[in-house]
Amino acid sequence: MLPDSFFDRPALQLAPDLLGKVIRYRNNGVWLSARIIETEAYLLAEKGSHSSLGYTQKRQALFADGGTIYMYYSRGGDSMNFSAQGEGNAVLIKSGYPYCDAISPESTLLILQANNPDRQGQPRPVEKLCSGQTLLCKSLGLKVPDWDNQRFDQQRLYVEDCGLSVPEVIQTTRLGIPQGRDEDLPYRFVDAQFARYCTKNPLRRGQIEGQDFWRLAAGQPIKA
Repeated sequence: MLPDSFFDRPALQLAPDLLGKVIRYRNNGVWLSARIIETEAYLLAEKGSHSSLGYTQKRQALFADGGTIYMYYSRGGDSMNFSAQGEGNAVLIKSGYPYCDAISPESTLLILQANNPDRQGQPRPVEKLCSGQTLLCKSLGLKVPDWDNQRFDQQRLYVEDCGLSVPEVIQTTRLGIPQGRDEDLPYRFVDAQFARYCTKNPLRRGQIEGQDFWRLAAGQPIKA
């Protein structure tokens, strides 16, 4: 389980650092896991963040210490964020990829698929189970009423460093930000190895390196 100190860092540092970490959620006695492959940073000082609209009881997690869970509904689905260093700063877990190991064996993929079937009620392909913020939460079974404004719990929900390598990070602009609300800020981060499985592939045809996205080697500073 990552300590609270891991989350006590600037959101623009925490967002890429969360790539490759594994979310563990104990659902009905079974551990379901997903590797984080896409994140977005949000800051109090910019207009795209929920916290920029001011403190409310619903948004109190965004103003809490780093590592507090903030969940909200997006297009009718559940979305999960982790607060970062400084009031109003957080990281949205934009998408993941199912992760299997001794804690979450391959049999758990069937549970993820049962939690999140496609529109025809058929099993969703494994690579698409967590390819979006609401799909991730639905597959794992994470719900706003259960986890909003909560802390991590090693017996129920936590984030783990499993030593997974992320040799290259793609930095680009966030998705779904309304015009005039700092939509051009490059605060979205994607594990390059999993770019084709994230919400929207930043390396898709037509995207120009140095203009639409930037490649960051491990440990390289992000683009401001």
